[in-house]
Amino acid sequence: MPQRRIRRVDKAMAYLAVGIGSALGGMGRFWIAGLVGQRFGDAFPWGTILVNVSGSFAIGFLAALTSSEGRLHPKLSPLAVQFFMVGICGGYTTFSSFSLQTLKLIQGGNLSQAGTNIALSVIACLAAVWAGHALGQLLQR
Repeated sequence: MPQRRIRRVDKAMAYLAVGIGSALGGMGRFWIAGLVGQRFGDAFPWGTILVNVSGSFAIGFLAALTSSEGRLHPKLSPLAVQFFMVGICGGYTTFSSFSLQTLKLIQGGNLSQAGTNIALSVIACLAAVWAGHALGQLLQR
């Protein structure tokens, strides 16, 4: 099989793995947030916080195990890593990706970039959710 075709197949498999992982992660998020909401009510987003914290823990744990020094590095294929970290963790919560990226900035000594990432992400996302909500309300009139 020519190299170009192999790359296309590999890329298609990566998209499929990430897609399946995202679906599983999203279902997990929906299930866990629902359970927590039933148990503790929906007045405060405890379910979302639990999902964000547990997803951040999971992606950090996987990142350590699959890094070049990690014990799973030679054993877990790049496709499996994409399935778990990008797919499942990303579908479960994108906050896990944000947390890992911020940690890597801190570990690299880029404290100002980490602080900027935190501030910009929180402020920009709050502004975006407000703008999207406002636009949605406007279109309903």
